[in-house]
Amino acid sequence: MLRKISRRHFLKDSLFLASSSFLLSSKYLSGSDENILGNQLESIRYPSYLELENKGILSERIKKLYSIYENCHLCPRDCRVDRTKGETGKCKATSKVKVSDAFPHFGEEPPLVGKRGSGTIFFSNCGLRCVFCQNYKISIEGEGVEIPDERLADLMIKLQKVGCHNINLVTPTHYVPSIVNALQMAIKNGLHLPLVYNTSGYETLQTLQLLEGIVDIYLPDCKYMNPEYAAKYSSEAYSYPYYAQIALKEMHRQVGVLETNSKGIALRGLMIRHLILPNRIAGTDEFLKFVAENFPKNTYLNLMAQYRPEYKAFDYPELARRLKRSEYQEAVRLAKKYGLTRLAR
Repeated sequence: MLRKISRRHFLKDSLFLASSSFLLSSKYLSGSDENILGNQLESIRYPSYLELENKGILSERIKKLYSIYENCHLCPRDCRVDRTKGETGKCKATSKVKVSDAFPHFGEEPPLVGKRGSGTIFFSNCGLRCVFCQNYKISIEGEGVEIPDERLADLMIKLQKVGCHNINLVTPTHYVPSIVNALQMAIKNGLHLPLVYNTSGYETLQTLQLLEGIVDIYLPDCKYMNPEYAAKYSSEAYSYPYYAQIALKEMHRQVGVLETNSKGIALRGLMIRHLILPNRIAGTDEFLKFVAENFPKNTYLNLMAQYRPEYKAFDYPELARRLKRSEYQEAVRLAKKYGLTRLAR
């Protein structure tokens, strides 16, 4: 069987060794594992990005996306800075990809994890900048290492070759051009796993439309339904509820309801997260009503109860505590009230 690889060891190898030295070897897979992967290849449903590459469309998308770096409007912040010249906007990122970590993740939703993990790549920086961010060292303070697109492609290939079920892109929005460019490089080296777009939900319609046919699994978090709360806790992002609701509808239009294989592993579709916040700040009732009225009742939904005060949350008394059990139970009751039938377990 695959031996477990530490996160530190995986990232160190992936970022600093030549690609030829860390791609699949007996160090990671036994002969029986190679046979298992061979069988998976025979039955796998190829991700949609392969068709775009075969038709030459992927190159066109990359060109369009890279031009956005010069006048950046990848997200609703619409900063219009030239990131190719090192200018930075709200997310604090230039056009050079910065990665904090990469490893087979076993803490994501079961359809993503399976037995071999979700091939997760954590990107540094973020345009939303929530006061309660649990990954603030990465998302706000920018902890990570700058890497060229070629090395990002190598990371994708390595995650595939250690057996992961997908490539899980965490906080990817501000690096979409580089990610798609790296994807094309990885395709040429045999990448065939579904892409998971793991996002805060603060997306523009234009960026999502340029991702159509590239992303197979969308994993957005819908954080707020009240623009005043969005502004207060996410650095003046008044427009968050507006853009998040449009984004969820577009994501569903592209990929539909979550589909899994015979082993329950995600192949394609929409998986919505909702981080329940203390004192009903996330607007959970309104959110669930929105989902019930705009999506099929069997839409995959993860009501997340893991909130804990981090970063600057203690500056806000209403956020300075963990979630109560009764608050989570209320959310589950509301989901059932609205007829939503596919809650994550």
